[in-house]
Amino acid sequence: MRPAVLLGLPVHPVTLEEAVQRLLRAVAARSAPVHVVSLNGALVMQALREPDLAAVIRAAGLVIPDGVGTVLAGRILDVPVRRRVAGVDVAEALCREAARHGYRVYLLGAAPGVAEAAASRLRERYPGFVVAGTDHGYFGPEDEAAVLARIRAARPDILLVALGAPRQERWLHRHAPALGVPVVMGVGGTLDVLAGRVRRAPRWMQALGLEWLYRLVREPWRWSVVRTIPPLFVVALRERVRRL
Repeated sequence: MRPAVLLGLPVHPVTLEEAVQRLLRAVAARSAPVHVVSLNGALVMQALREPDLAAVIRAAGLVIPDGVGTVLAGRILDVPVRRRVAGVDVAEALCREAARHGYRVYLLGAAPGVAEAAASRLRERYPGFVVAGTDHGYFGPEDEAAVLARIRAARPDILLVALGAPRQERWLHRHAPALGVPVVMGVGGTLDVLAGRVRRAPRWMQALGLEWLYRLVREPWRWSVVRTIPPLFVVALRERVRRL
């Protein structure tokens, strides 16, 4: 599937199921790494300011529309992105399907102990789930070679990296080609959710596109992310007017 283009950035108009099936095919084929980027409004706005980040996103194999800002901008600009596909949903669905197919998953990132807790809960939830390895995300440049060596030695089929955006996107863009992992994905705070450390919004709020509000109330520090939605709305409107 060819991506649509939103403000110069690719975004694939996929459903959750389509995204997961595409990634499972990549694992089965042992393809060159497919880098999955969850494109929310904050990442769009940062990429508009930083050409190197925009290049990272353009090089990704699958860019999912994660965030109400991305979907809203798509509607304004007639980009065929009608539904949010949350990165946390893609990541958990991949773990569920990995358990069914016997694929190995490596969890990297978040605070010490979080990846291990997420792995434990995933094993409980999905019998047959195989953890190829875990590492926390609090490593410096002097530790990076050892982290990469552990991932290569573990030979996972799927690598989920929670280093925060855009660090995780840049990190995967730089290192994925040498890791030999068919599917790599930056997952932000997903490991905290999978570990049971952070609760997601009720499903009705997710369905209404209000998960950002729920997270803002529970985690006020996320205001720096939420406040990118109005500027993105303005940028999209200006682009719409420019095209008239």
